[in-house]
Amino acid sequence: MTAAKISTQEGKNEALSFAIGASIIIFFQTFTAVLFARFINNHQEIVATLQEIGIFVFSLLSIYFFFIAEKPKKIKTDKTVKGKSNRFFLGMLLSTLNLLPVPFYVFASMSLQASGYFSFDKIPVSSFVMGVVVGSFTVFYIYIVAFKKIEKETEFLMRNINTIIGSVTTFMAVVTLLKLLYK
Repeated sequence: MTAAKISTQEGKNEALSFAIGASIIIFFQTFTAVLFARFINNHQEIVATLQEIGIFVFSLLSIYFFFIAEKPKKIKTDKTVKGKSNRFFLGMLLSTLNLLPVPFYVFASMSLQASGYFSFDKIPVSSFVMGVVVGSFTVFYIYIVAFKKIEKETEFLMRNINTIIGSVTTFMAVVTLLKLLYK
């Protein structure tokens, strides 16, 4: 949404600069997550402990997003963004602050590996990481060029984002609990 906001207020080039900065950090987060997943996969003795911690963390996140988090405010596109210094670094900063992709990609890569769709060899890891980066940049680009057309649809998402995230974290906690119970 920040990419779309920058695009409407400062232009497409500034928004693309933001998206490139964010995508660079997404590359490092995803690569780190896959390396961590490979480490976990090679040390099965810590998997159960991490699953127990995961249940606790996902449960806390669910409670937070369902009951504590404030409803997001409607994005106003008529205000100007203060400090137009460099949107590339703003993209890097905001992506760095968003730590949820790391555990998500750890879980995703381990799940894909357990299902036989992924391995921790160089080519699959490189393909996975590049796919995530290209996919993320594509979503940023779609927001940048099509925000005016999809603004109504994104309002629904923004109004219900806490419920959506809470549902995802609840699902993750239940799946992890079931995995621990039915080993």
